[in-house]
Amino acid sequence: MKQVLVAVGIILRHNQTFVTLRADDKHQGGKWEFPGGKVENDETVLAALRRELYEEVGIAVIQTQPLMTIEHDYGDKRVCLEVQVVTGFEGEPYGREQQQGRWVSVDLLDPQEFPAANQAIIEALQKHYRRDDVGLNP
Repeated sequence: MKQVLVAVGIILRHNQTFVTLRADDKHQGGKWEFPGGKVENDETVLAALRRELYEEVGIAVIQTQPLMTIEHDYGDKRVCLEVQVVTGFEGEPYGREQQQGRWVSVDLLDPQEFPAANQAIIEALQKHYRRDDVGLNP
């Protein structure tokens, strides 16, 4: 089974991250996700991330930093997630493809509401971007 390379963007602002709801007819449909998408053959991960975040949530990516790489086998699909934290962007993210989107406090992310491959992302975010680490009140 071929592995799909996916660029994932963790859009952060004031200890919150923007997530979108996957369409029911897509793989892992009905679950929340961090925006992003498949890296095409002629693209770098960063180019794919910029394209996907503009198409999906309407923002222009200005600055990112790598968070992690995750390989996950769902049984019916294998993915390699190249996860970048988006630390600078222009525009206000929204569900540009009519998908539901929302800002969620990092410490309130529930791994059960996301695809299994995203659980390690949530753990890393909650470890590194907790409210008390950035001086915010609970």
